[in-house]
Amino acid sequence: MYETIRYEVKGQVAWLTLNRPDQLNAFTEQMNAEVTKALKQAGADPNVRCVVITGAGRAFCAGEDLSGVTEEMDHGDVLRSRYAPMMKTLHHLEKPVVAAVNGAAAGAGMSLALACDFRLLSEKASFAPAFIHVGLVPDAGHLYYLPRLVGRAKALELAVLGDKISAEQAASLGLATKVIPLSEWEEGVKQFAERLSAMPTKAIGLIKRLLREGEETTFDRYLEREAECQRIAGLTSDHREGVKAFFEKRKPLFQGN
Repeated sequence: MYETIRYEVKGQVAWLTLNRPDQLNAFTEQMNAEVTKALKQAGADPNVRCVVITGAGRAFCAGEDLSGVTEEMDHGDVLRSRYAPMMKTLHHLEKPVVAAVNGAAAGAGMSLALACDFRLLSEKASFAPAFIHVGLVPDAGHLYYLPRLVGRAKALELAVLGDKISAEQAASLGLATKVIPLSEWEEGVKQFAERLSAMPTKAIGLIKRLLREGEETTFDRYLEREAECQRIAGLTSDHREGVKAFFEKRKPLFQGN
């Protein structure tokens, strides 16, 4: 079904693995399309309550495969036709998405990680906002997410200088949810994803929606959207279960609906 990625559902977690290890999982047109398709598949599957994106081999994603870049290429068209659909699908996915950054995440690979809700980094992981080194501006939503995570001044510094960011530095900047030792990597990612998959999925989706809208609307309009989303959350079975568990002094068992 997929050639450049692997897509597996284990329990209630969808695992999307970029699978061009010999090319450090660099993006091609086919990979962009397959990631977009897999994200839509995960979003439509009621059994999926968390998505993990990671890379095969020693890298997370090296960004665009430069072997396919030509002097005649219109980079704007590439972004509009290939990257925009992928990033929009990820941005609007109302399920928690974890970037399991197992190695280097450079260029658009870093952008992909920034767009996820959580970033788990292995000790050997790194970010490289490398666009400046080939005379380009950060793309694939890079400068939409980066200043929201680290602030405008630091985002400008990282984008212009283009220095490699270690896992430890990423954690200090707020770019990493957690840095996991290599000896605990696979189990650590699995436990984190399973924790998210056991939470009230619809409420998480509504939280993501409110965060997006809070960045783009007036405060008065935001309060109305907040009320609308809370009404939706209040009608879920997970809300009823949460209240019931509170009074029964037990841990709630959420079903994602």
